[in-house]
Amino acid sequence: MPEPAIEQRIKELIVERLFLKIKPEEIADDTPIMETLGVDSVSVFEIVVGLEEVYGISFENEEFKIETFRTPRSIADYVRRKLEAGA
Repeated sequence: MPEPAIEQRIKELIVERLFLKIKPEEIADDTPIMETLGVDSVSVFEIVVGLEEVYGISFENEEFKIETFRTPRSIADYVRRKLEAGA
């Protein structure tokens, strides 16, 4: 899978899971999603469930850090690390 595809899929997932009334293309890779899109802890949980379903990865309690969910790029970087580690 080409690298940019992860960021795009994550933006699609954010829009779908959070029922946002914007297009994924309107979200930049470095958009601070909590401040800009109103993502809160419940929304993060929805994103995590989506990531687990789409990428087959799992999150441990100690991996829930605010920095991980700051932007689509930070989420994509985390997903890549999990995939490389055989999550």
